[in-house]
Amino acid sequence: MKKNLRQALISCFLLICMGLYACNPQHFYEKNYELPQKKWAVDSVLVFHLDIQEAQQAYNFYYNLRCSADYPFQNLYVTFFLENEQGKVVAEELQNITLFEAKTGRPLGDGFGHLYSYQLPIPKLSGFRFPKPGKYTYRLVQYMRRDPLPEVVSVGLKVEKAP
Repeated sequence: MKKNLRQALISCFLLICMGLYACNPQHFYEKNYELPQKKWAVDSVLVFHLDIQEAQQAYNFYYNLRCSADYPFQNLYVTFFLENEQGKVVAEELQNITLFEAKTGRPLGDGFGHLYSYQLPIPKLSGFRFPKPGKYTYRLVQYMRRDPLPEVVSVGLKVEKAP
């Protein structure tokens, strides 16, 4: 009986949290890819589709990353390409994302056990305004020397309306 009550309370709490998250007026888009066998191949381009209705609105972009403590590097090199409907690149950048402290190896993300999560702002796309309304494609590629890149569990993109 106590077990069922506890499960019901946990379920209610999770539903309330999800409801509050869905009501966030800044939340615009979020998608995450689970990577097969925790490996990200160099030729595996992650694609995100954005439907922009308000070009005057400023947006903030974030990476959602999850990796294990066995990730073999302190950083992650990625390149993003933001393209308009005609395939013209409106923004791109090679980025060096630091995931672990260089001296201590301590993960800079949140987590426990063996898995760490990161939500990292994309500086070039902070307060970004799209040139005009339309459908945009965000492509993300990893540029590390190891192929496939091991111990990367998931990679995603989160876009919020800037306050």
